[in-house]
Amino acid sequence: MLNRRAIKDYLMISVGTALISAAVYFFMIPANLCPGSAAALAMLIGNVIPLPVSMITLILNVSLLVLGYFLIGPEFSGRTIYSSVLMPAIMRVYEVLLPEFTSINQDPVVDMLCYILLVGMGLSLIFNANASSGGLDILAKLMNKYLRIEMGKAVAIPSMVVALSSVFFYDVKSVILSIIGTYFSGIMVDYFIFGMSIKRRVCIFSEKTDEIVEYILHDLHSGASLYPVEGAYNRASRTEVVAIVDKQEYTKLMSYLQKVDPKAFITVYAVNEVSYIPKK
Repeated sequence: MLNRRAIKDYLMISVGTALISAAVYFFMIPANLCPGSAAALAMLIGNVIPLPVSMITLILNVSLLVLGYFLIGPEFSGRTIYSSVLMPAIMRVYEVLLPEFTSINQDPVVDMLCYILLVGMGLSLIFNANASSGGLDILAKLMNKYLRIEMGKAVAIPSMVVALSSVFFYDVKSVILSIIGTYFSGIMVDYFIFGMSIKRRVCIFSEKTDEIVEYILHDLHSGASLYPVEGAYNRASRTEVVAIVDKQEYTKLMSYLQKVDPKAFITVYAVNEVSYIPKK
């Protein structure tokens, strides 16, 4: 029986898959774009084999699912089976109800932008549910797990191969747009996964350590850590203040530091994820 977390994950997978299916059928296929994916590969193969894109996509997904089952695990593949079957099923419904569908925008550039936006949102939902939309996304998950390549780049590498292959079937403009779309799809995935919740690690050396700590604790209502540090130049002992803050807190903190100590030495790092138990 599914628990609440599993139900939430499958709902996220369903919505994400629906977004990707719409992006493929309403924007990618009518504009002859191949911003690399299993569906794009299926569209290319469809120029040689007279089968519906949805059917070819299903065949590709099932083939890669076998690989994912053995190398990623049954939980991942179980969820991905659902997404991999759901996507071509939705596409098949579109093929039956809206055959010979043409571009809404009549502009491949606008179609590409719409495709990137929908796919970025869809993939972020699916990946956050520990799944994949199937196809080339399984290869991306494998690269992420075993090669430690961030998800956006892992999606882009096999996808770029597909995008470049479109040169054998479509004109130069379609190929260029496919390559651009593949690149920005990876960036968009990272943005939707990390960009919304990105935090910053602010490291501060200042003569006003006590005032800064008080501001972080009582004005920002955030936390801070203090580290004793010895300078290499003159061997002087200093205290480093380290705080993890969100975007709004970061703006307030930097503004405060400019006022209280313009000479403070500050370094800032991007933090993609923070896991902790809040204090009661």
